[in-house]
Amino acid sequence: MMKRVLLLSLSLFLLLSVPAFAQDKPDPAAQAKPAATADKPAAPSDASATADLQKAVQNPVASLISVPVQNNSNFNIGPYNRTQDVLNIQPVIPARISENWNLITRIIQPIVWQPYPNQNTGGEYGLGDMNPSFFLSPAKPGKIIWGVGPTFILPTATSDITGQGQFSLGPSFVALAQPGHWTVGALANNVWSVAGKSGRAPVNQFLLQYFINYNLKKGYYITIQPILTANWMASSGNVWTVPFGGGIGRIMKLGFQPVNLTAQFYGNAVTPAGGSPWSMRLQIAFLFPKFTKEQEKMMMEQKLKQLEQEQQKQPAPKK
Repeated sequence: MMKRVLLLSLSLFLLLSVPAFAQDKPDPAAQAKPAATADKPAAPSDASATADLQKAVQNPVASLISVPVQNNSNFNIGPYNRTQDVLNIQPVIPARISENWNLITRIIQPIVWQPYPNQNTGGEYGLGDMNPSFFLSPAKPGKIIWGVGPTFILPTATSDITGQGQFSLGPSFVALAQPGHWTVGALANNVWSVAGKSGRAPVNQFLLQYFINYNLKKGYYITIQPILTANWMASSGNVWTVPFGGGIGRIMKLGFQPVNLTAQFYGNAVTPAGGSPWSMRLQIAFLFPKFTKEQEKMMMEQKLKQLEQEQQKQPAPKK
């Protein structure tokens, strides 16, 4: 498990440090954004498209299809200082349901390695409980962007120690603002169990994730997005988990595919007995931005022009 964590860390570090030429090189003659006309909108430049994606990926209710794959390593758990690993596959799918409203579906499916807490070896690997959330959000928001809707915990875990065994639900709310280079906001929810396996503990838990991002040049950004949780059913002193920390991210392209890469580290100032004192979060998110057909046509023309210019620069074959 530690080898897997180290390999993921090294891979993400290398991707974050890839220089600008790893992305599609813009043609200097095409860097100027074409003027828009009434019947021909301008195609987004690489710089403006990256800036738009930075804003969109930092907005939980943006009209952007994305598929984040996020690995969370929680270190030094229990008396034997073992490592729990949670790989979250969490697609985000927006849909326009009316002229004024969007419905954003966010699904988190954990794949969990849970070490036995009172043993120095062994554990169980399998699915955790699925967490779908649905946010109703204005299609044309003002300075404050918001969304509200239900969130659910479905007992899909393949083991008793990788899930709670309860069907739970509750309200979820997100609000944020994006002035200038900043994105500042918070997402919160609380769920209560309403059905599940007999003998399993009831659920009443709270989650708060605040996020502060500052966007830099070349797709880089600094991010702080800890997840605070409270288990209201726990005994006194074991209710809260309160992390502090942050990391760095980058919007870039792998070939033609836009991706969002982040690496973050958090220390837990407050944690239940036997909980992890610090954790690492690594993520790659595959992004699928929407463009108009005219913009897609213009971007394809720019790509073809760039390929033609690169071919012209190549030396002629010797006869």
